[in-house]
Amino acid sequence: MRRPWLALFGVAVAVELVGVALDATPVQWLAKPLLAPLLLAYLWSVRRRVDGVAVGLVFATAGDVALLVPRPAAFLVGMGCFLVTQLGFLTAFLRHRRPPVPAVVGYLLTWAAANALLWSPLGPLRLPVLGYSLALSLMAAAAAGVSRRTAAGGAFFLVSDLLIGAGAAGVDLPGAGLLVMSTYSAALLLITTGSARVRTVGSPRRSGGAGRSAQPQSVTAHNRIESG
Repeated sequence: MRRPWLALFGVAVAVELVGVALDATPVQWLAKPLLAPLLLAYLWSVRRRVDGVAVGLVFATAGDVALLVPRPAAFLVGMGCFLVTQLGFLTAFLRHRRPPVPAVVGYLLTWAAANALLWSPLGPLRLPVLGYSLALSLMAAAAAGVSRRTAAGGAFFLVSDLLIGAGAAGVDLPGAGLLVMSTYSAALLLITTGSARVRTVGSPRRSGGAGRSAQPQSVTAHNRIESG
């Protein structure tokens, strides 16, 4: 039964977006911690094995919970969790094939430009953000070598963080919280469903069908903004 997990994910996303739009913290506590686990359940229903994507979803859950706590220390814990998420996704994608050179160059240039623009307003978070965003950019580049779906997911993940970075730099975008959560949710969905459809390098082929297997703005490098 795969469809119920994705349907439930859609419901959780809708509730989370309502919570963000209304700035209702209890609603966000109810919905946000369910996003990655529901996708993890879907992934397990498709292929019953643990890989980098599954590990990444586990740490995304921990990161989402940490970032709901309005404390700087919790933000750093959340960033660390999402760093493991990016490394897990990256490892899984590299097992499929090497990323396209244009994607690597493009994402690294984006990484360099974004960090140059945000370097001053990030203050003491400059180095942690520099390292995290490098892992994110490499993940997005590697996702481009797996499938169009995972490539879109990697791009959405990067866009989500760029929106957060714009807020940290003082750019007040209308509906920033909704944009951040929408792109983040889309990234998790596309990466999970896209990776579920591909065969990693060295895995056997199956015959007869596919295998079943409230932070300050200046510290929001990967904080899923919890305000509308």
